[in-house]
This record gives sequence, structure tokens and C-alpha cells, in this order.
Amino acid sequence: MSDENLHNKFQEAVAFLNAYTKPLPADTLLKLYAYYKIANKNFNHPGSKTPLINAFKANALIQAQSISVEEAMKNYIELVDELRRREKENPSEFDG
Repeated sequence: MSDENLHNKFQEAVAFLNAYTKPLPADTLLKLYAYYKIANKNFNHPGSKTPLINAFKANALIQAQSISVEEAMKNYIELVDELRRREKENPSEFDG
């Protein structure tokens, strides 16, 4: 996949998720958070006002720290694609 194609697919996945309003499992959100931060080369500390949330976010980043920007984008896209597939196959699983 070309860099431009990967970047476009990543931006589409981000837009989809930003518009998504149904609840997601915390572990999925943390993975998406870490992949997004790495993909955007944003290694600032988490900015939540809740220390526990910051700890979970920091831990997610630590767990994913060895992957490249490209891998982070691909992983993010894969998680969003999996979410789309699961929602299409079983819509009741995602009722809020």
C-alpha cells in the first residue's frame, strides 16, 4: 500500500470513528488511542483530568511503543474495519 493510500485510509478510519456514537470496549479504545498517537507522532502525555485514565492511556502507549508510524496506521485501520464488520454482522451487539 502506498504512503498516500495508507494515509487516506487512516484519515477515513479516523473520520468514521470520530462520527461513531455507540459505546466501544475500553481495551479497543485504548488500542485506538495508542495507534492514533503513534501514527500522528504525538507522544505528549495523556491530558485527562482523571489520573487513572491517564495511567491506562500511558500504559497503552508503552505497550505499542515499538511499532512504526505505518504499523500504527495499519493497526488503527484494521481495528476500525473489524468494528465495521462486527457491527454489520451483529447490529444488536452495538446497541447503546
